[in-house]
Order: sequence, then C-alpha cells, then structure tokens
Amino acid sequence: MEVVSVTCALIFLDQKVLCAQRSEAMQLPGLWEFPGGKIEKGESPEDCLIREIKEELAISINIIGSLRSNEHAYSDVKVIRLMPFICVWGSGKLKLVEHQEVKWLAKEELKSLNWAQADIPIVEDLYVNWNNIQEQLVEYNREN
Repeated sequence: MEVVSVTCALIFLDQKVLCAQRSEAMQLPGLWEFPGGKIEKGESPEDCLIREIKEELAISINIIGSLRSNEHAYSDVKVIRLMPFICVWGSGKLKLVEHQEVKWLAKEELKSLNWAQADIPIVEDLYVNWNNIQEQLVEYNREN
C-alpha cells in the first residue's frame, strides 16, 4: 500500500485555529480540514507546509511545534500520513486559492464541523492538547 506523507497547519491567531473547507474542485468536497499538502521529493515536512500554505492561502507562517501524526486509508491502495504542525500567522493577506471557506474556531467549536476522516484524530489531539498549545503560543509571542 502506498503511503503519502501530507502536512497540515494548525494556524493560531487570538486563541483560535484556522479551519478550511474543501472546494467542489477538490477531493472530498465540502469537508473541513487543516490546510496543507503533499510533501514533494527531497522536501522536508516543514518546507512543504510553508510552501503549501503560501500556495493555498497566500500567507506565510511560522512553525512553532508539532502534534502526533495520523495515518488514514481512504482506499485499499493509498494511506495518508497526516503530519500536523502548530503555526502562527507570519505575514500576508489571506486569500482562498483552493478552499471555498475558512473559519477561525475556538476549542469548543472544533467538533461542530464535518471534518475529513484523516483530520478527525488531529482535531481530537488538538482538543486534548489545546491548553498546552496555548502556553507554547504565549511563550513564542513573548520571545518574538
């Protein structure tokens, strides 16, 4: 079975995280995800994520940490290894290039969306680790 490594960004701003709805032109249209994309040959996961967010949302991000990866099989031939990174908005004006909508959600709102299957364990992990992540964000903001 082919394993496809994919990164995703948990982009935080004002104690909320950015969630993106897949457009009709994408696979799994209408489902929600954390934005990101496939790692290209010779590319680090971090470089991939920075590139993908620039391409998909026209913003730059700063990566400050990561959460546990998750594997999900959407078919019998391919497994997605989703690698989540904790990020903050660096610069730029948000522009939807691939997604049809984005929302900034607080912890208690996360479970209200219809998430893509591969993202559900990431949502659960994020929910459990929310307070620790907020502490990391405070520390990052203090140092930068």
